[in-house]
Amino acid sequence: MTIEIASPSGKRSVAAPALTPPLKWAGGKRWLVPRLRELYRSHRHRRLVEPFVGGMAVALGLLPDRALLADVNSHLIHFYQWIQDGLMIDIDMRNDRDCFDAARRRFNSLIAAGKAGCDEAAGLFYYLNRTCFNGLCRFNRSGEYNVPFGRYKTINYIRDFTGYQPVLSRWEVLRRDFEELDLLPEDFIYADPPYDVEFRQYSSGGFTWDDQVRLARWLAEHPGPVVASNQATDRVLDLYRELGFSLDTRLAPRLIACNGDRTQAMEMVATLHL
Repeated sequence: MTIEIASPSGKRSVAAPALTPPLKWAGGKRWLVPRLRELYRSHRHRRLVEPFVGGMAVALGLLPDRALLADVNSHLIHFYQWIQDGLMIDIDMRNDRDCFDAARRRFNSLIAAGKAGCDEAAGLFYYLNRTCFNGLCRFNRSGEYNVPFGRYKTINYIRDFTGYQPVLSRWEVLRRDFEELDLLPEDFIYADPPYDVEFRQYSSGGFTWDDQVRLARWLAEHPGPVVASNQATDRVLDLYRELGFSLDTRLAPRLIACNGDRTQAMEMVATLHL
């Protein structure tokens, strides 16, 4: 399958074959991409900025000509930067608990040795992500990856990521807090922070309610188009409403629940300057 995109000159051009997100990601937004395409369609001339790139489902779904993709999770960013360089994985990758446990020990030893940015660590991060429980990305207070083995009948692993390279090479990928990003006034921002729920330890620092407030205020100050999504808790809805956002709520697939619940949850989509 191919996707047609508009160039800055207004002419239509055909992009490379559609790419699926390489990682499993808790709270991934593939299901929201059709709605985001509608919102972004008239703004394709603008740079897409994602302060929480996560599993990259949105960027790969929208295929912007220019993008600034960021996250504070250094392992995630290292992985994407290695894809930009043409990542090839040659480690042992099997849907097997012993193989998984050995890979987790090796990954944590590289972190402890200050080598978390090497290509081996990027390959291990990918393997652990695809094989672990529900695609969680969780680290303890010591910075060690501590997600357990998953329970999948089959897993399709990728070793050669050069097919992603032409697309990702057009985008800037950085490890930054959102307030440290160099924005342009005309940028189109899509922000999908960790949900306002109990589990939010996607990096060693976590993401607190104060961070939620800090983000919402930062977004409200941007003069260009802004879209934000989050779990539609009462306080999140009140926060964005008070800052002047237009709110839409919709049922979203609940991909992760500690008790195995897969019922749909309510999701907020907040927009400003659209």
